[in-house]
Amino acid sequence: MKIIAVNAGSSSLKFQLLEMPSEAIITSGVIERIGFSDSVFTIKVNGDKKRSVKSIKNHSVAVQIVLDALIDMKIVKSYEEISGVGHRVVHGGEKFNDSVLITDGVLNEIEQLKDLAPLHNPANATGIKAFQEILPNVKQVAVFDTAFHQTMPKESYLYPTPFAWYKKHGVRRYGFHGTSHKYVAQRTIDLLGKEIDNSKVITVHIGNGGSITAVKNGKSIDTSMGFTPLAGIMMGTRSGDIDPSILPYVMEKEDWSIEEAISQLNQESGLKGVSLKSSDMRDIVDGVNKGDEHCITALNLFAKRVSDVIGSYYITLGGCDAIVFTAGIGENSKVARKAIIDRLGALGILLDEEANQVRGEERLISTPESKIKVYVIPTNEEVMIARDTLRLLK
Repeated sequence: MKIIAVNAGSSSLKFQLLEMPSEAIITSGVIERIGFSDSVFTIKVNGDKKRSVKSIKNHSVAVQIVLDALIDMKIVKSYEEISGVGHRVVHGGEKFNDSVLITDGVLNEIEQLKDLAPLHNPANATGIKAFQEILPNVKQVAVFDTAFHQTMPKESYLYPTPFAWYKKHGVRRYGFHGTSHKYVAQRTIDLLGKEIDNSKVITVHIGNGGSITAVKNGKSIDTSMGFTPLAGIMMGTRSGDIDPSILPYVMEKEDWSIEEAISQLNQESGLKGVSLKSSDMRDIVDGVNKGDEHCITALNLFAKRVSDVIGSYYITLGGCDAIVFTAGIGENSKVARKAIIDRLGALGILLDEEANQVRGEERLISTPESKIKVYVIPTNEEVMIARDTLRLLK
């Protein structure tokens, strides 16, 4: 059974075609700069990438180009070979605690939730409509980033603000990266050889964006991102948690609007803001190696913010079987991983320095003597989307 996993952005369309249930990736690709005259279409088949530049005016045209390419390149003989399409949807609010088959009602709910994810949900809905238009007889599934975190208890998702804010306006912790956290948590439990109902895992998804989740018995019980993806740990360009009183103070000093201030926290803070150099951890590490004091501070601050949350989740879980690193920094930066783990010595974690040299591969990086196992596991949100799509199709 062939299933397409889709991640639609405001001007992009990422996809993977998978054979299920084997989870073999048949092809993958991305269309970028949709709506521009120089849109870029890249598709990968059998390890070879083909790239073309053309004008792609909207998502419907983009979807048609992808599907035509599948046939032209003899990846599929006809559209009838495609059994389902799974769509990543960033925000499901409190309405969706699991993936769902897309109906007109579900699509309307996704669009209604745009206030909670104005940059993402409208784009996700556009991608869904484009596939529905061209594949009207193929079932579509929505897989929500927030759904995995709907198992959090009230003490984890409520803020200590007036309760009316929650009841009237939905102000609460939602959490994000749920599809990634769910995938790596399940894989870690498999590697541990434990029953899912007797497992405690801390998943550390750190890339340009980042979040950490406490996963008990396969379910999220706490996560670092909050009402929006701006909250939580320090990230590439995002500040993470700060004292909210900083905003009016700096706004008055700089004569900024609230939009300008939030933009500073989203786009000019984090690693970029502290290092004065870059939001890319590779550039930060390069600066550290050259003795750049700002880069050294940025790395130390990042490691402290991440390790502080890991330590608190150790308490929340009542112990921990394993910590797993994933996403761009988590999978590829040995320096960042070591900086974080070195701060967790009180938990009895011992890093295997040689194993920690790994990049982008699944590996145990703690020593046999370590009281908590530490893994690097590349995330695969597309596989998770395909799994949920297959489950709902059945």
